[in-house]
Amino acid sequence: MNFMLKGYMACAVAAVCLAAAGCSLRKDYTVVEGVMLGTSLRVVADVEGVGKQELYAAVMELDREAKASMSIFDEGSLLSRLNRNETDSVDRHIAYCLWLADSIGALSSGRYDVTVKPLVEAWGFAGKEPAREPNLDSLLEFVGREKVAVRDGRLFKSDPRVQLDFNSVAKGYTVDLLAGLVERFGAQNYLVDIGGEVRCKGANRQGRPWRIGVETPFDGNMTDGEYVQKRVRMTDGGLATSGNYRRFYIDGQGRKVAHTIDPQTGRSAVSRLLSVTAAAPTCAEADALGTMFLAMGADDALAVAQSMPGVRVYFILAGDDGYEEYVSPAMQELIMN
Repeated sequence: MNFMLKGYMACAVAAVCLAAAGCSLRKDYTVVEGVMLGTSLRVVADVEGVGKQELYAAVMELDREAKASMSIFDEGSLLSRLNRNETDSVDRHIAYCLWLADSIGALSSGRYDVTVKPLVEAWGFAGKEPAREPNLDSLLEFVGREKVAVRDGRLFKSDPRVQLDFNSVAKGYTVDLLAGLVERFGAQNYLVDIGGEVRCKGANRQGRPWRIGVETPFDGNMTDGEYVQKRVRMTDGGLATSGNYRRFYIDGQGRKVAHTIDPQTGRSAVSRLLSVTAAAPTCAEADALGTMFLAMGADDALAVAQSMPGVRVYFILAGDDGYEEYVSPAMQELIMN
């Protein structure tokens, strides 16, 4: 299973790189497609003097580097070894993700936290079968961002049973690394997309802003952009969507259990907030913000978003008769009607 569960099963962004279907391609844009982090990969960039195979090889090397660092499904990854207390040395990727988690967590009153792995595992979203009745009180003793710290390149835990899960940020962060890679190859205009999480710069082949579709969040929607609720127009930055309509199951009591966990209650964060699309300077920030708002539930997410004048978010909520939407003031200029 792909180590980026959230992105593979819950992320709801579908990149739409052409301004209209059937437009002819300009020859100065290189397109690379394939699989990265166990999910879909698409790169469209105006690199010059670089062959498609050379670019693809560099992307695959980045794929190996990211998984070797941050995967919770690869038993040999650095993150897995940190979680098993086999090492305390962190690399730059893990150090950055922890720093970003602090930044986003400070906005969330504890509703965004990367120490949720014991809870994610207990509910069956970390590669193991779910527990029938997770002992949440016991598990919550090991959850809390204040229980870990990085000092001088080493990870310190308040309890060895504390474990980290970067599924809420690592895919977005890897998108940023991929954007940096194509820029080093000389790209001035590009869109990079891993499993629907996107970072872009400049213009598409037609000289227009990149268009990115946000999928309609009905339960079980596994299509690749077939049902699009809105389109977002961007020329710079990252975009990510979090939702609970793909990665979920129904338990023995008929309750929906989704992959986004509220670290305060230890339970699945299921509410009428169906998806959150966030735009930010980096895809890692957008990824983390989307998870943060989704974990809050509808009422708290709306209240917090409305208290943050600069935040760029688009919420799709379940209403009495169809969907309701909230577009923050800062996001309105990006939404295409």
